Amino acid sequence: MDLIDRIIATRTDHDESQRALAAALGINHVQWAQYECRKHELPTRYLEQFCRHYGVSADYLLGLPKGLDWPR
Repeated sequence: MDLIDRIIATRTDHDESQRALAAALGINHVQWAQYECRKHELPTRYLEQFCRHYGVSADYLLGLPKGLDWPR
């Protein structure tokens, strides 16, 4: 499962349409559909907004393992 697969699964698990999500992110639903269809790469700003909207971790969406260290 890759980033887009996890994004689609998260959106559908919340019973939200592409149109409703796009409205919440402040973009056109056609633009969002192009990200989900892999026609365009998802910009980081929308990934961040997506994570905040659904309360999910970007690490989860990116498929990174739990417990990674980061610079302090």
